[in-house]
Amino acid sequence: MANSILATDVETIILACEAGMGSSLMSVNALKKKLKKAKVQGVKVVHKPARDIPAGTKLVIVHKGLAKVVASKAPNAVVVTFNHFFNDPAFDQLVQAFVDGSEIVSSGG
Repeated sequence: MANSILATDVETIILACEAGMGSSLMSVNALKKKLKKAKVQGVKVVHKPARDIPAGTKLVIVHKGLAKVVASKAPNAVVVTFNHFFNDPAFDQLVQAFVDGSEIVSSGG
C-alpha cells in the first residue's frame, strides 16, 4: 500500500464497498456533490466492490472494515478509510486535499 499521493496526480477516486448497494452508492453521490461544490474538476468518482479493485488503482476510499481487502487487491494504492458512510470527516479531508492540491495520506490497510 502506498503511503501518500498528491491530489494533483489523481484522476479517479474509487469508493470501494462490500456488495455495491445502498449506503455506498449514496456515499459516491455525496462525494461527487462535495467535489462539485468545492469546484474540483477533472476527478471521477467511481464505485467498485472491494474485491474487484484493479491492481493499478491509485486512490481508494473505503470503510475501515474492508481496508485489508482493498490493500491486497491494489497494493500500490493509497487507501483512505472512513468509519461512517455519511458525514465522516475523511470525505471532507479528501475533498480539501483536492482543493489545496495537497498530499493524500493512507489511513488504513
